[in-house]
Amino acid sequence: MILSTQILSLIYSFFYGIFFFSMLEVNYKILYNGKFIYRIMISFLFVIFISLLYFIILMKINNGILHVYFFLVFFTGYMLSFVIYSKINCKRR
Repeated sequence: MILSTQILSLIYSFFYGIFFFSMLEVNYKILYNGKFIYRIMISFLFVIFISLLYFIILMKINNGILHVYFFLVFFTGYMLSFVIYSKINCKRR
């Protein structure tokens, strides 16, 4: 794989980790306002949608080639968002 394609995939994975965290927070707020069957359906659809969106865009970038470091960068973006959100949320209280 070409270096520029790998860098683009890493940047995409990082920002998708941030996007994933924000969508998970929205999903969390929606889940606790409905009935049990709606919670299950929303959770299932959320997982399917988020996974498919990641792989579809990754298919456009690098023909769907996955490496472990893509997931590590994805997790780094998620954790960075979590830390920033926690600090902002602590300051509000």
